[in-house]
Amino acid sequence: MANIKSQIKRNRQNEKHRLRNKSAKSEMKTRIKRALTSAEADPTTDETVESLRLAVKRLDKAASQGIIHKNQASNRKSSLMRRVRALQTAASDQQA
Repeated sequence: MANIKSQIKRNRQNEKHRLRNKSAKSEMKTRIKRALTSAEADPTTDETVESLRLAVKRLDKAASQGIIHKNQASNRKSSLMRRVRALQTAASDQQA
């Protein structure tokens, strides 16, 4: 346990930030999962588009808050878009 006043304060701040980051990361992962499950169910619906938009929005917000790096957010968005696009093309191939 720290006995220096500045270190005690730093420990309190770190704990607050850790909890905020944990919550934001959890929400980010949930939004991504929702977007993927929605796309797997029916990739052409408005619900899929909306859940994808919300996932991208949450990734951008996490990057702007410094929770994840901006390049990491970009990589995750790219990966998510590719997966949804693959599901869309697979669904359109099955219909044809």
